[in-house]
Amino acid sequence: MAKKASKKSAETVYKILEVVGSSPKSWEDASRVAVETAAKTLRDLRVAEVTKLDMKIENGKVTAYRARVSMSFKYEG
Repeated sequence: MAKKASKKSAETVYKILEVVGSSPKSWEDASRVAVETAAKTLRDLRVAEVTKLDMKIENGKVTAYRARVSMSFKYEG
C-alpha cells in the first residue's frame, strides 16, 4: 500500500509580501530593518529576497539607503 503524503506538507500555502526598509547606514541595515519590522506583526516568516536597492539623495548627498524586500510567510486562512 502506498504511503499518503502528510496533509500538513501537501497543503501548505505561503503569502508573499513586499516591504521597503530604510537606513542612513547601508543597504544591509535597510534590509535588516525591513525584515525585523515585518517580524513584529507577521508570524512564521520563511524567506526574504532583496528585489531592489535605491538611495535617497538630498543636496547631492546620500541620506538614506533603501531596500525593497520580498518575503514569504505561512498563510493561515
